[in-house]
Amino acid sequence: MKTAFEKRTDPWKDVEQHVGRYGAPFFIPEIIDHASGSYIYTESGRKILDFTSGQMSSTLGHSNPEVVQTIQQASGRLDHLFSGMLSRPSINLCTKIAHSTADLLPKVIPLTTGSEVNEAALRLAKAVTGKFEVVSFNRSWHGVTEASAGATYSAARKLGVPGSPGQLSIPTPYSYRPDFVNAAGSLDWQKQLDYGFSMVDAQSVGSLAACIVEPIVSGGGILVPPPGYLAALKRKCHERGMLLIFDEAQTGFARTGDWYAFQHEEVTPDILTLSKTLGAGLPLAALVTTAQLEQAAYANGFIFYTSHVNDPLVAAVGCTVMDIIERDQLAAQALEKGQFLHKGLQQLVATHEIVGDARGRGLLQGIEIIKDSTTKERAAELGNSITTRCFQLGLHMNIVCLPGKGGVFRIAPPLTVSYAELTAGLQILDQAITEVEAQL
Repeated sequence: MKTAFEKRTDPWKDVEQHVGRYGAPFFIPEIIDHASGSYIYTESGRKILDFTSGQMSSTLGHSNPEVVQTIQQASGRLDHLFSGMLSRPSINLCTKIAHSTADLLPKVIPLTTGSEVNEAALRLAKAVTGKFEVVSFNRSWHGVTEASAGATYSAARKLGVPGSPGQLSIPTPYSYRPDFVNAAGSLDWQKQLDYGFSMVDAQSVGSLAACIVEPIVSGGGILVPPPGYLAALKRKCHERGMLLIFDEAQTGFARTGDWYAFQHEEVTPDILTLSKTLGAGLPLAALVTTAQLEQAAYANGFIFYTSHVNDPLVAAVGCTVMDIIERDQLAAQALEKGQFLHKGLQQLVATHEIVGDARGRGLLQGIEIIKDSTTKERAAELGNSITTRCFQLGLHMNIVCLPGKGGVFRIAPPLTVSYAELTAGLQILDQAITEVEAQL
């Protein structure tokens, strides 16, 4: 029997003839053969340091041995069940997630992807409130399904067809590029937030259901809201009878130094959505909420009955992921390694004219590439050149390439990354920036 890893003489011919395109062009000109830890390996034998954890998901590194062992054991015992059945792995996963929120959000629904779980969260919010309008940041990314795409403003809106009704946006707090400033010239986030909700109130038809945001806005360029912002946002929502949803696809499960980013500000959402980092590379997500909201949604007929809700195999993986994070104290490690990484990125700001800003928390960091430090003009083309050179030198970087938002690298290595690997990545990044800068 031929395996899925069979090597054909010309894979790019098959790509051209048979592989459908689902967005931007495929990123690299090589076929990936395997991956391990912080590295991916190409069929040609090249070793590439992965500073994005795959799609920000392989939080314990690629092919983590304990995760592999769990998959092997679970697949031989329970892989998939009828959606109305329960198993120990799914029950245990729900219990672990609830406890990780200090039981502030004790009800959990395991699903698959980030788009799907945000879809479910928005549907639940609408079922509970009986309303339909949704507010999100104007630099947001929450998914590609109907409601999650409707709450996304950073891309894929110019399709020329109707989207989900009732979508409203507010300005994203962006300290490096402030739109509302105080006397010192810094971001006046309270004035910005007040303005945003004055526009919401003006546009709303009186049916505000929910507000969904990332507590650190990743797709918009690793934007960390100022202290106090999230608490003020929650007050704005509750004053209007809206539910607050935090999308922690990328910030959850220790990446920012806490189990969840909302814990840093001690602002508990009404609904928490988790994905990416929970499955450590496998498709696993979870909707997490209060007992009161879960009961109200159930009473009002909420349904999100998918083919893979509560699947036991991926739930078993989620349990393993959470056990490893707790046992190895990876939240504390992410905080310490993140400080080390941030210091290195700040050094790039200090030594390179085209590196305008470094920001982030824990092992979710970003640097912004610009043309000029005075004008702060974005430099997406320079960022693309740096990305290409990094890959040639053995480092995979992810740059925000969305229209009008280019030039920001999102850096999210596995939580298991070593200090030596962080140093190596910083050195390659420095070299690539130096070489591109020299050509200006």
